[in-house]
Amino acid sequence: MGEAKRRKQTGAPAPRNQGNKKPALIAIAVVVVVAVIAAVYFMTTPPAPTSSNLPVAAKNADQFPAIFDQYGTSVGAEDAPVVVREFADYQCPACARFSEASQRLKKEYVDSGKVRFVYFDLPLRQHANAMPAAQAARCAGDQGEYWAMHDKLYGSQSSWSGSNDPVATFTRYANDLGLEERRFRRCMTTELHKEAVEQSLQVAMQLRVASTPTVLVDNIQLTRPGWGQLSAVVERELNKAED
Repeated sequence: MGEAKRRKQTGAPAPRNQGNKKPALIAIAVVVVVAVIAAVYFMTTPPAPTSSNLPVAAKNADQFPAIFDQYGTSVGAEDAPVVVREFADYQCPACARFSEASQRLKKEYVDSGKVRFVYFDLPLRQHANAMPAAQAARCAGDQGEYWAMHDKLYGSQSSWSGSNDPVATFTRYANDLGLEERRFRRCMTTELHKEAVEQSLQVAMQLRVASTPTVLVDNIQLTRPGWGQLSAVVERELNKAED
């Protein structure tokens, strides 16, 4: 049937032969998957310790005043060749993401005596539950479970950050960790460690640390806090210490 005759009878043009689009769609899907895998690899693979893109200490930068470490909470050998310090807020989402890197740091470097890790409380004013969370970790520390509570707070951040009764929530976490409930609750309600948290906050202010997380490897501030950059800078500084 001719096109003119067919239009006259049906009132519509003839359908065009689109061909088989399936191979093209499969090819596009493969390209997208490869691109995603490459991006994930690029984002998660640590840079080489010799990379020129890694941060370095500012010119003429002083060493971190080690005397301030008494106002944070530390773990690891006192004579470790490298010290990693973090200023953080328990209610800060970026700090919760970095907590995965700090846990890995403890397992791979702190436990082996290569690194000492010091955590400073920097509860931000806009986070109503950051101060009680910092106190909760320290109250758990009175019963030997500071780091367990530290990890629990970050791992459950979305559950308690908007709580109207953080003490009740943190007491429940204390029970989960096997702590003595009455002692923990008394510590929280009397704000036993509030002054210590405020002293840590004063250290941050004195050093002009205003954002969280701020992470230092010795006196080198990370520009992209995360496992990739953290582990690369730690390795570089360990290599320097061995020279």
